[in-house]
Amino acid sequence: MAHLIRHKLSNKLTNAANTVSNKSQAKVSGVFARLGFQAATDEEGVGFAECDDLDYDYRQGMQMDVLQGEDEGGQVEGEGEGELDGDSHYQRDGTGHAPGLKTGVSLDEEKPKITTWEAGWNVTNAIQGMFVLGLPYAILHGGYLGLFLIIFAAVVCCYTGKILIACLYEEDEDGRQVRVRDSYVDIANACCAPRFPALGGHVVNVAQIIELVMTCILYVVVSGNLMVNSFPGFPVSQKAWSVVATVALLPCAFLKNLKAVSKFSLLCTLAHFVINVLVIAYCLSRARDWAWDKVKFYIDVKKFPISIGIIVFSYTSQIFLPSLEGNMSKPSEFHCMMDWTHISACVLKGLFALVAYLTWADATKEVITDNLPSTIRAVVNLFLVSKALLSYPLPFFAAVEVLEKSFFQGGGRAMFPDCYGPTGQLKSWGLGLRIGLVVFTLLMAVFVPHFALLMGLTGSLTGAGLCFLLPSLFHLKLQWRKLLWHHVFFDVAIFVIGGICAISGFIHSVEGLIEAYTYDLHD
Repeated sequence: MAHLIRHKLSNKLTNAANTVSNKSQAKVSGVFARLGFQAATDEEGVGFAECDDLDYDYRQGMQMDVLQGEDEGGQVEGEGEGELDGDSHYQRDGTGHAPGLKTGVSLDEEKPKITTWEAGWNVTNAIQGMFVLGLPYAILHGGYLGLFLIIFAAVVCCYTGKILIACLYEEDEDGRQVRVRDSYVDIANACCAPRFPALGGHVVNVAQIIELVMTCILYVVVSGNLMVNSFPGFPVSQKAWSVVATVALLPCAFLKNLKAVSKFSLLCTLAHFVINVLVIAYCLSRARDWAWDKVKFYIDVKKFPISIGIIVFSYTSQIFLPSLEGNMSKPSEFHCMMDWTHISACVLKGLFALVAYLTWADATKEVITDNLPSTIRAVVNLFLVSKALLSYPLPFFAAVEVLEKSFFQGGGRAMFPDCYGPTGQLKSWGLGLRIGLVVFTLLMAVFVPHFALLMGLTGSLTGAGLCFLLPSLFHLKLQWRKLLWHHVFFDVAIFVIGGICAISGFIHSVEGLIEAYTYDLHD
C-alpha cells in the first residue's frame, strides 16, 4: 500500500514538473523566437539525445579498450572515479586529452605528419621538376607571350591550389573552419550531390590516375633519352636504358607513407639546384652572344598550343595538395607555403627559360640539355637522371593511394578486397599490383618515347582540367554564398581561359603525335 502511494505521488510530481518545464520552455522559446533565434524541435531534441547516447557508448567502449590494455600489475580506481576520469578525456570543450591506446599503434605513428618545409619541398619538386627542361622550347614558339604565360600559370595555379583546399572546409555553428572532406574526390562528390553523388569522384579519379601515371611515364622516358644522349658510343638503346631505370625504381613498390617520399623530394631539390647552376653558368659564359633580337612578340599558331600544355603541366600539383595539407603538422601555414613555392618557381623558371633561349635561339631543342657541349652534357644529364629517378616516388605513391582508395578500400563499396592485412602489412598480391604499375610505366615509355608531345598532351588533357577548370568550378559551387564579386570574376575567367587552352593544346598535341608516328620522328 505504501509502495502504491509513493508511486502515485511520484507520477503526480513528475507530471507537474513536466508541465512547468514545458511552460517554461515555451516562454523561453517565444522570447528567443522574437529575438530571431529558433528553438530546437522535438525531433532535433531526440536526435541530440541519440547523439549523446552514442557518444556515451563510444566513450565507454574506449574506456574498456584502455582498461583491457592495462598491465596485470596495474591498479584500477573506484567505479565512480574511474568513470569521471575516463569521461574527462573526451570533454566536448576539447580540454581533455585522449588517452594513449595501449592495444595498438597511435594514428600519429601510423601516419607521420610532415612539417611545412617538407610540404614545401614536395610542392617545389612537383612544380620545378624535370619538366623545366621543356620551357625554353615554349619560349622558342611563343616568345614574350610564352614568358608571360610562365608567370600567369604560376599565379593561377597558386590561386586554384588555395581555393581547392578551401573547398575541403566548412564553417561550424561557432564560425570555425572544420575539415569535412579529405580529398579531391570528396570535393567533386559534394558538388555533384544529390543527383549524381559519385559521378564527380569518378571523373576526378580518372583524371588523377591519368595525370599521375603519365608523370611517371615521362620520368622513365626522359631517363632513357638522357642516358642515350650522354653515352652515344655505348651499344645501348633508349629502350634498354629505360629498362635499367625501371629496375632502379622497383623499390618504390614498398613505400608506406609520405614521410619517406619527402626525403626523396629534398634530394631532388638539391639535384635540381646543381643542374640549374651548371646550365645557367654555361649560358652566362656566352652572354655576349645572346640573341635578344630572336625573342619575338608573335607566336607559332601550330606549335604554341603544345607549349601551353608544357607550361601548364610544369605547374601541376593540385592532385597532391589535399593529401599534403592533410598530412601537415600545421595546416594553417599552407597558404604561406604555396606563396613562397610558386613565387620561387616562377622566378627560376622564367630566368632559366629566357637565358637558355637567348643562348641557343632558333637552335633550341625540346630538351634543353641536348644543346650543351658533349663534355658538359654528360655531367648534367647524369644529375638529371638522378633527379628523374628521385622524382618518380611522389607521383607513384599518389597514384597507388588513389587506386587503393578507389578499388581496394571503402568497406563493402570497394570492388576488390583490401590490400592490407589486419595489422597494416601489405599483402603479397597488393605488392604485386604495385610492381605491375611500375612495369606498366616502362611499357608505355618504350612504345611512346616522345617527351615533349606527351608532356603537352597530358598538360592539355588533365593538367588544365585539374589545375584550372575543376578547382574554379568547385569553388563556385561550394563557396558561392561566401564569395565576393572579384572571386567570382577570377573563377569564371580561369574556367574560360583554361577551357580554351585545354582544347587547343589537346588538338595540336594529338596532331603532333600522329605526325611523329607517320613520319617516324623522334624527340
